[in-house]
Amino acid sequence: MDVALIQRIAPFILEAALKTMQLAAASLAIGLAAAVALVAARMSRQAIWRGLSAAYVSVIRGTPLLVQLFLVFFGGPQLGLNLTPFQAGAITMGLNIGAYMSVGLHGAIIAVEHGQYEAARSLGFGRLDTMRLFILPQAAPLMLRTLGVNTVILTKGTALASTIGVVELTYSAQRFVTSTYKPFEVFAAAGIAYLIIILAIMLGIRGLESLFGTAERGRV
Repeated sequence: MDVALIQRIAPFILEAALKTMQLAAASLAIGLAAAVALVAARMSRQAIWRGLSAAYVSVIRGTPLLVQLFLVFFGGPQLGLNLTPFQAGAITMGLNIGAYMSVGLHGAIIAVEHGQYEAARSLGFGRLDTMRLFILPQAAPLMLRTLGVNTVILTKGTALASTIGVVELTYSAQRFVTSTYKPFEVFAAAGIAYLIIILAIMLGIRGLESLFGTAERGRV
């Protein structure tokens, strides 16, 4: 174990880890927007929107993320879509994780007892107000759990962005291996960086769950 090497590359690993977090954050923002749109379409009264939502989720979940990355980055220019590696990675991974998150968000909503919906409507609340004021607050704890799981999956999945040239944690580690010929030390350092990021995400989600639970008890 070359400890001196790990100490020498640590600042560069930290810089690459920050790039990974930026990529994950951008992808998560896109994914949340996509998930909300997909859930809205899935719960629409129009069959065409429900069908399009189901078709999108099936296609995204039925094809590898790596293929989707290659399709957007390498195939995009043929359609006039010229994106930087970071943009292609963020958009592709965001749209990908959005399909998975939409399933969890929809499941959290339908997990709320249907009587809550009927009671709100009987009190004169409209469909949107019923969802905003009654259903979503009760579904929020399950949504947070879904958000946490998918954020962890997304963060680990950013490693695939190295295949299209995004200079994130895995890409930087590969470059260090090429110059040092010490893959064990380099990838061990990268693995520790990933572990720290994931633990921080998990602690953040648990904090939100605890905060939400405290707010709910205070409201009761």
